[in-house]
Amino acid sequence: MSATPQNNDNQEIDLSLVSKKIGSIFENIFTQIFKGFLFFKRNILWVGILFVLGAGLGFYLDKTSKSYDNQVIVMPNFGSTDYLYAKIDLINSKIEEGDTVFLKNVLQLKEPRTIKKIEIKPITDVYKFIDNKTQNFELIKLMAEDGDIKKIVEESITSKNYPFHSISFVTDKKISNENMVSPLLKYLNDSEYFAKIQKEYLNNIKVKMVENDSIISQINGFLNTFNNTLNGTQKSDKLVYYNENSQLDEVIKTKDNLITEQGNHRLELISLDKIVKENSTALNIKNNKATNGKMKLILPVLFIGLFVLVGLLKSFYQYQMAKLNS
Repeated sequence: MSATPQNNDNQEIDLSLVSKKIGSIFENIFTQIFKGFLFFKRNILWVGILFVLGAGLGFYLDKTSKSYDNQVIVMPNFGSTDYLYAKIDLINSKIEEGDTVFLKNVLQLKEPRTIKKIEIKPITDVYKFIDNKTQNFELIKLMAEDGDIKKIVEESITSKNYPFHSISFVTDKKISNENMVSPLLKYLNDSEYFAKIQKEYLNNIKVKMVENDSIISQINGFLNTFNNTLNGTQKSDKLVYYNENSQLDEVIKTKDNLITEQGNHRLELISLDKIVKENSTALNIKNNKATNGKMKLILPVLFIGLFVLVGLLKSFYQYQMAKLNS
């Protein structure tokens, strides 16, 4: 009979303790807030000075320390993808080493200290990779059976075979195509080995185009003869035979395929005039990532934060010394 009143008393005591504890926590929070207010009130002059100093220095750094992103999309021809990646890695290593002699004399940059970083990445385009290439399509299918298709299309073995690649580099000032991109592309295209391959490759295409034109001319002659026969006044049984013969369709299809092939070769010749062909360029994109352009906001907060931290450490030191002395 007496158990129930005791439980009620215990619950009331527990609730009272919890209520007092919560009240104590809030009281401590408000006390600390008030102490912080008093701290800033006592040191309003120093806080103002640090804010103005940080903002002024931040404005100066934002104005003088700039960063620009630049991108050149290229297409490596004649199997020169690995060569291209090796060249970009070499340039980046020279930038990291601060080798301005290489950048100025070999790469022919007028302002070698301007460039801060360079890298190359493939532009993932699996549709271009398999476009009219049955073997590439079968390769993707085979590799996809044993793994994640997304990882497969992005891994280096596959991605280096994409037609387009993005060369990105960072500079600390605005640049022009003449003083940065042109010397870079000239350096990348300076390869005696690939120049020989290019010469033979273009020669093969031109020979093939001449032969295709000859075959198209012969087909046109055959079709003209057939048309003249068809329009003749005398109709023979042989004419009926040709009209129903499926070989005539094959001749017309062959001509159509050759015309399409000639068009593709003409487009190829446009892209194959360079070992590393430039497709598009985007220069002087202002980089506002991370702290770039934000120092006028960061420095005042940083200076005041350090000042507050020093004040807290000083108070902590005085409190501990008072405890020891007492």
